[in-house]
Amino acid sequence: MPAPLRRRLLPLAALAAVAALALTACSGSSGSGSDANGEIVWGVDGSLLSSGKMDPQTSQLDVTAMVQRAVLDSLVFQKADGTFVPWLAKKWEVSADGTAYTFHLRDDVTFTDGEKFDAAAVKANFDRIADPATKSAQAASMLGGDLYQGTEVVDPTTVKVTFSQPYAPFLQAASTAQLGFYAPKVLAEHSADLAAGGKGITVGTGPFELTSYTPDQEIVYTRNTKYAWAPEGEKAPSFKTLRVQILPEASVRSGSVSSGEIDLASQLPPNMVSQVKGSASVKSVQVPGLPYSLFLNERNGVFADQKVREAFTRAIDVDTAVDKIFFGQFPRAWSILGPTTPGYDKSLEKSWPFDKDLANSLLDEAGWTQRGADGIRTKNGQRLTANWIAWTPVSDDHAALANAIQSDLKSVGFEVTRETLEPGAYNEKYGPKTFDITDWDFSGVDPDLLRSHLATDGFQNASSVSDPKLDQLLKDGIATTDAAARAKVYAQIQQWNAKDDAIVPLYVTSAITAVGDTVTGLGFDIYGRPLFFGTGVK
Repeated sequence: MPAPLRRRLLPLAALAAVAALALTACSGSSGSGSDANGEIVWGVDGSLLSSGKMDPQTSQLDVTAMVQRAVLDSLVFQKADGTFVPWLAKKWEVSADGTAYTFHLRDDVTFTDGEKFDAAAVKANFDRIADPATKSAQAASMLGGDLYQGTEVVDPTTVKVTFSQPYAPFLQAASTAQLGFYAPKVLAEHSADLAAGGKGITVGTGPFELTSYTPDQEIVYTRNTKYAWAPEGEKAPSFKTLRVQILPEASVRSGSVSSGEIDLASQLPPNMVSQVKGSASVKSVQVPGLPYSLFLNERNGVFADQKVREAFTRAIDVDTAVDKIFFGQFPRAWSILGPTTPGYDKSLEKSWPFDKDLANSLLDEAGWTQRGADGIRTKNGQRLTANWIAWTPVSDDHAALANAIQSDLKSVGFEVTRETLEPGAYNEKYGPKTFDITDWDFSGVDPDLLRSHLATDGFQNASSVSDPKLDQLLKDGIATTDAAARAKVYAQIQQWNAKDDAIVPLYVTSAITAVGDTVTGLGFDIYGRPLFFGTGVK
């Protein structure tokens, strides 16, 4: 049975404004003077974890990587400034041609089941991710996809990862939980069970051990007392228990941290910032990657016409909707990379403002000149309509944003019908691309994340884009090691989308976390996810 919340949930008090503070990805104080037997209760929206999403090597959910970071260490650690420092690897070299990465491993690391971490463990994990039978879409892409040639055990503490061409994003990928390490015995005996997770299954080298998991209720992590291999410059946590409460309702998370019932609340929406009370503070970190966007399916239907896609884009008053719905917490997006992502093209800012007249003109040029009795445009007896599929659960702010978008489009005679679908029903339409619009955002520090969304064979190519010139640019991006040259490549990719309108970026997400005053030394990674190195509890 999961442990109950420590104190009875109190009703929300009157609203009070709390400023959102940007925090860097480094730890604060070392947690000295904290309770070594203390507990931190962390509220998250883990409502989808129970549907086989506990394995970062196969799940694409941010929350999976966020909570399982407690268990899974990586070869290297990425600091707030984007640089990399040793973690499980003491040092590394990249071959002159950029096709091989050689890592020299620590020799004092053990998994919590007692197994030694070594080069064979690295190979076992990476080969599992690359194996098509694993169905590891995101992690496999981060490992290079078809470019991954294999991992060679040079000796017990030396491992060589090889690619068929230069692969610049790999070091960043190697810093993530998606490419973190399970114990070899677990991979051999419980690989099929990792998606479900649980004690004795989710076994890594991390600062915590997963000791209890009750789906849809809580995950309990207990401090790994042998942990002595924190990333360079970091310290092990100084508290005993990390209790993750699955609290899907944002208002419950906000109210619980305000009352002191929980110590930490993640994934807060902007409208909850002002509802955080008491001694809790709010930390906001802008998330790098692909902003929250609409994906217009170019394969068939009305979006096969670029003029219609451009009209759709210009008909939406993005600035007004985003500002009102997200309370000024999330900036309007102008590009398919967020401003904190390397390679972001700042020149695209203000380049496609709301223009209802232009939208109407473009639709006229596309031949949608007639109107039905309800004002919806027609051409050759066909209505100008598009079907938008959304994955449930849908937050209130996303529902409000959808309503605003539908209203704006209706004003130019464009009908958008929206379906909120359970995962199974969603995939039935997403797989064969029998939809017109879908939506999401996608976190990632390296701009190579665009390859999965825009390459002809990209596993997240919801827009059904197929352009040989774009495919080549995406290949150039991963093969280019010079930062300035890479930025120019990704600027071209962003400019391509600004002309093609395959993806319509709407707003840049920030990871908003409320932290109680009992927590000391809490840090955040470059994605804005809590890190517990050097963290303690009063």
